[in-house]
Amino acid sequence: MERLWAPWRMEYIIREKKKAKCIFCEKPEQDTDIENLILFRGNHCFIIMNFYPYNNGHLMVVPYRHLSDFHELSADERNEMMALADEAIEVLKEDMHPQGFNLGMNIGAVAGAGIAEHLHFHVVPRWNGDTNFMPVTGHTKVISEVLFETCRRLQAKFAARLSW
Repeated sequence: MERLWAPWRMEYIIREKKKAKCIFCEKPEQDTDIENLILFRGNHCFIIMNFYPYNNGHLMVVPYRHLSDFHELSADERNEMMALADEAIEVLKEDMHPQGFNLGMNIGAVAGAGIAEHLHFHVVPRWNGDTNFMPVTGHTKVISEVLFETCRRLQAKFAARLSW
């Protein structure tokens, strides 16, 4: 068996696992957008990179309000979520040139939501061949760029496109 070394994962493994507050509520309250991977702040929602992405450029559009039921979203929140998902697609097309996208929301833990208590919309860029033998046989996903570098670059592109 060959081994892949991913020493940056050790931080996640050994850190204290405290769940005092929802990360989607906590992160926007802080003034450390790069550290928290926040790309854009709208009026009702924000765009954040997934810290454990399926692919490079995996983003999430999240309402500021803590809710788990899709029907609790206001019309303004729903409209802004979709508008920001649309902008995310355009920024990712410009920056990463994906060949396709997965868009979706997992509502509830049984539907696959990792953070079921706070709705969020996934925007995942896809490329032909991005599902190769690594995740299938090696149960390992290769992310080819440091998240904070991607964050800085994408944050600048969102700032240039949006001025809410």
